[in-house]
Amino acid sequence: MGKEKKYINIIVMGHVDSGKSTVCGHLFWKFGGIDKRTIDRFDREAAEVGKSLCKYSWILDRIKVERERGICIRIPPTRFETNAHYIEITDQLCDENSIKNLFIGTSQVDCALLIVSASSGEFEAGISREGQTREHILLASTVGIKQLIVIVNKMDTTNPSFSEVRFNEIKSDISIYLKRSDYQPETIPFVPLSGLRGDNMIEVSDHMPWYQGWSVDRQEGSVSGETLIEALGAIIPSQLPIEKPLRLPLQDIFHIDGVGTVPIGRIRSGILKPNMVVNFAPLYLTAQVNSIEMYHEAMTEALPGDNVGFSVQGVSVKELQRGFVCSDATNDPAQEAASFTAQIIILNHSGTICQGYTPIIDCHTAHIRCTFAELISKINRRSSKTIEDHPKFLEAGDCGLVKMIPTEPICVERFADYPSLGRFAVRDMRRTVAVGVIKDVEKRTFLSDTMANVITYNTINKDNK
Repeated sequence: MGKEKKYINIIVMGHVDSGKSTVCGHLFWKFGGIDKRTIDRFDREAAEVGKSLCKYSWILDRIKVERERGICIRIPPTRFETNAHYIEITDQLCDENSIKNLFIGTSQVDCALLIVSASSGEFEAGISREGQTREHILLASTVGIKQLIVIVNKMDTTNPSFSEVRFNEIKSDISIYLKRSDYQPETIPFVPLSGLRGDNMIEVSDHMPWYQGWSVDRQEGSVSGETLIEALGAIIPSQLPIEKPLRLPLQDIFHIDGVGTVPIGRIRSGILKPNMVVNFAPLYLTAQVNSIEMYHEAMTEALPGDNVGFSVQGVSVKELQRGFVCSDATNDPAQEAASFTAQIIILNHSGTICQGYTPIIDCHTAHIRCTFAELISKINRRSSKTIEDHPKFLEAGDCGLVKMIPTEPICVERFADYPSLGRFAVRDMRRTVAVGVIKDVEKRTFLSDTMANVITYNTINKDNK
């Protein structure tokens, strides 16, 4: 691959049946991700079970239960190449039980594609209080995604087909919630298209002569276009925090015969190299990196944004779990958080939140219960000025400063130091009830033990050599 092109990480969000897999699958097919023989086979197999409209979605929905239910359960990394970038898309499951997976995917991406359906009733279901469209917009803002593209899909199903009135109606409603989540609609492309037919995806559609294209104004300069691929080409790659110490939350861990323990995750900051001695927090396990791979290609180093698998020596697969954080054992190693202070915004909790409340916290790839040990203050959301000290409770719409104590070991960081490890969502009653950023962390100090382990480990390796 050429050095002139940059990698772009994208997440796809949207309500159930908005057409996420179809849009992504069609893009993957158009840019040579699969051959014609394979897409023809999907077409035949889908027609045989009465789902002839699913041939593109089956490119990503690969297991039987996904195809039967018509939703994506597993998150397969999908990469394709355009004239401007190498793009990696994660197709996200979007029911109310999968927000923790959404938080994993949005922890470090350059842009989010928000797909909404133009079909009658489907858009209304997604934008309703029980739908996922509003929640996904808010979560994208919470985890710090600055760039957004709104895709109005299924324009071929409106009444009449490719209706300008329907598109403008949806654009107006979505813009309201974008503003509430601190986005500026004038900086966001709105693209009407048909993921099934391909209208406005790669080439301008003849079915929407009324559509004059999108134009956005931003600090880097104005940019305009008409199609989805032009909007993708206008994405600005994020600045990579290479200079910071290594932080790599684990998403999965495997044991591979002949290789050993292989953790998988996306690097959030720093650089990972073979032969590096790493620390796994919060349990302070020390190991040596043997090799690193991305898409089955060996790497001499991995940078922020890379989704890698790396084999390690010194720990077993049973000792590691999702939510652990890998760091350089000799450069500001990650540590367990005994407690942390956070600024939170209560969204749609049905009652009041008091001291002792213990919901689930989704932070990077970790999902554990934390107790609201102290309500420090109620503050103004915009000015951050204190309104009330030590309030008895917080309720929907309030912003407050709270002290939280994890019920299980977890590694988190200050938002100011490591943004992707300092944002979290509060989950209760099968919905997101609050979001927050971590202001300060009280860490359990086992640094001396960790360094002793590193020295011992290096000494053993030298003796063995």
